[in-house]
This record gives sequence, C-alpha cells and structure tokens, in this order.
Amino acid sequence: MSAHDPEALAAYALGALDSEDRGAIEAHIRDCAECAAAIRSLRRVTGALALAAPARTPPPHLRARVLHAVGADARQPGSARSVAQGRAPWSVNWLPMAAMLLLAVGAGIYALRLQTRIAGLDGRLADAVSQTRAAERATTDARRVADQAQSAMAVLAAPDLARIDLAGQPRAPGASARALWSRQRGMVFTASNLPALPSGRTYQVWVVLPGGPISAGLIEPDVSGRALGVFRTPPDIPSPVAVAVTIEPAGGMPAPTGERVLVGAP
Repeated sequence: MSAHDPEALAAYALGALDSEDRGAIEAHIRDCAECAAAIRSLRRVTGALALAAPARTPPPHLRARVLHAVGADARQPGSARSVAQGRAPWSVNWLPMAAMLLLAVGAGIYALRLQTRIAGLDGRLADAVSQTRAAERATTDARRVADQAQSAMAVLAAPDLARIDLAGQPRAPGASARALWSRQRGMVFTASNLPALPSGRTYQVWVVLPGGPISAGLIEPDVSGRALGVFRTPPDIPSPVAVAVTIEPAGGMPAPTGERVLVGAP
C-alpha cells in the first residue's frame, strides 16, 4: 500500500489497519505535512459522527414489544438472540452511525483527490498564463523592432537626407554619434561609447533650430555604450543648425537642462 494514498489515510484514521501498515503510515506522516493534515481532518469527521444523529426516545408501545420479544428469546437456552441480548441496543445504534461513517470517509477521499486534481490544474493554468504573457511581450517587442526598422529605412531612402556628425564633449570625450535627418521622414540617430548613467537619468536628443532646441526623443545605450533611436520630427521645421545630446531626468524635459554630452552641426 502507498502511504500517500487517500484510502490508506482514511483507513488509518478509522483504525482499520494492521500493525505493519499502521507503522508505515505513522513513519510517513512524520515527514509529510500534507498527509498528516489530511489524517487530522478525517479524525475530526469521525469524532463528530457520534453527535451527528439526534437521540430519540422510542414510543412506549414499541419499547414494551421489544422488551417482551427479547425476554422471550432469552428464556430459550442457546438462543442466538439471548447471546446477543447484551449488545442488541449497541448494534441497532451502530448501524446508522456506520453508514454515516462510510459516507464521510468516501466524501473525504473524494475531496482529497479533487483537491489534488485542482492543485494540478492550477499549476498548469499558471504555466499557461506565464507562457502567454511571455509570448505577448515577445510579439510586442518584435512589432516595435519591425516598426523601427521600417521607419529607419524610410529615412535612409529619403531624397532630402542630411548627415550630421556629433562629437563627444568633456563629459564624454570618447563618445560619438551620427544623425541622418529628413524633413519629411524624421531622423535616425546612432551613438557609441556613451558612459553609463546613474539611476533616474537619461540621454535626450535635441534638434537645435534657429529659434531654439526641440526634443527629438530619448536614447538608452546598451552595456557597451551603443544606442539607436528612430525619431519623427515635425515636417514643417526649418533645417537644424545643430543636433545635441544632454543628460536629463528620467522621462526627459521640454527644454535642455543638463550637461551636454554630444554636439554636432551640419
């Protein structure tokens, strides 16, 4: 028998096992909290069965008939009824309790099996939800990369494409960048050797116009300091006099406030 079997646990709770099987169950539940909890639950059910049926007093005429019949049989030597006379009331009272006990044990075994099955289904559902979310994230990332690549190709094929090279400033002397800009299609911006930033700071790209700078967008370098950004700029702006990159608070600013990292003019 398996010590993890719900039927074995129910039999143990009822005291219906021999010494060998009982010893196996007791050794098992010392290390298995789940089975120990199941046995405690079954014992609470069996303990409550004695109080499950209300006590009733038989009618006087029924009591007289039963006593008369028992007394008549008791006077016959060797009568089976006389032998069972002392335990007849116990037998009568035990029958409904035994039926209720079997019903309770069966319900307990079914509940344990159902609980195990539900736990397995919950685990499968959690795995499926996790896989679905991962697939959704991968799909979103793929769409973003595809859109970025399509926009970049449109800029690179523009007939009015202009190139602006940016040089590193004292904050990042080894950094460099290039901006490929089209008035109608936007800007492709690439950078290299950008220093890592502390938490809460970001790099922001600016298109400097005669009337002042406007934000093109934010870039986030990888661990090697390389960054790529594809930005849409307003189609009605004049030709830029410069392109710059500054360090700003996370999320960017409407106007430059931080230290310049890269600057370049057409």
